[in-house]
Amino acid sequence: MAGLSAMEKKLAEFKCNTNEAIQLKLVRFPEDLEDDSTTFNPEYSHQVFGDDEVAFGYKGLKILLYYNAGNLSTLFRIEYTSKVNENFDCVEADDVESKIRKIIPPGFCTSTDDFVSLLEKEVNFKPFGTLLHTYSVHNEEAGEDITYQIYQADMTCPGFREYHERLQTFLMWFIETASFIDVDDERWNYFLVQMLILPPFQGEGHGAQLFETVHRYYMSSPTVLDITAEDPSENYVKLRDFVLVKLCQDLPCFSPEKLMQGFSQEMVTEAQQKLKINKQHTRRVYEILRLRATDMGDPEQSRGYRLDVKKRLIGPYKKKQRELAKMRRCLRPEELTNQLNQIDLNMQHEQLEESFQQLVSDYRRVLERLAQA
Repeated sequence: MAGLSAMEKKLAEFKCNTNEAIQLKLVRFPEDLEDDSTTFNPEYSHQVFGDDEVAFGYKGLKILLYYNAGNLSTLFRIEYTSKVNENFDCVEADDVESKIRKIIPPGFCTSTDDFVSLLEKEVNFKPFGTLLHTYSVHNEEAGEDITYQIYQADMTCPGFREYHERLQTFLMWFIETASFIDVDDERWNYFLVQMLILPPFQGEGHGAQLFETVHRYYMSSPTVLDITAEDPSENYVKLRDFVLVKLCQDLPCFSPEKLMQGFSQEMVTEAQQKLKINKQHTRRVYEILRLRATDMGDPEQSRGYRLDVKKRLIGPYKKKQRELAKMRRCLRPEELTNQLNQIDLNMQHEQLEESFQQLVSDYRRVLERLAQA
């Protein structure tokens, strides 16, 4: 902060990191309100507070967004130890409340007492829609198995529209480029655009359970040909790899003998017809399962696997070479030299090897998880 005036240094003390100031909580019992272990923070807040993710004008800022763990009735409160308006003339604090009000639906509580009374009224909350799947997860802390259920619901379910409005506020805090879903668009039910497991439940296998349940639900529909996601994240791709490999591993076309013969149209057809998996995803499944069937300590098998995968990975590089051939015919010598400088073949080979090694590392993690399932 060198070079700042004394006033600027004082004002800088009133800047708060909104990812730390926002405190989220799923509340089951009144005592959870005072239990810091049940509190979690967002990963992102730039869509509400700007790219710097900073709120100006407060010291000790806390933005409390507490949700009833059942129907997500909301408590919204703002707390702080000091506000800039109280210390400096002609300096205004950010209007934090109005920013939050833009993303949470009306009807929230501002009184802790009112919120606690809602907890008592909603103790018998039942999820909306139709039960699709029930499963158990062992909780080490509780020393027992906890049962979870996955339901399918749409806007025809009474009360679900309002519940969904409260639910989707979490997207702003955990998906970097999230946007609210237009539930009046009749097509919204047919696109898997966002999938979120909240921090208190991460690392327990819920993502795989949810993904497989959704996949099986649409897999049973005769009108669905392909099940995919729009602009999936890296973690989503890893989750998808695990679930699709789990579903495909027992198909006859993925027997060890057939895997060692290479990727085939039989695999594409069987995966599409039985599991609604497209060719691109089937190819990844094949590569993961072939890695499991390959003795990488055997030079011949290892070389065969490496060449098979690199043959797919080299596609973009071959495209560049075709573009280079066109350039030789069309560009002047000085223009061609400039383009050649950008296409370093040695670098391409290094990048290809790096991509292969990263892929194998990712595939091994999928296989390790599969072995533990």
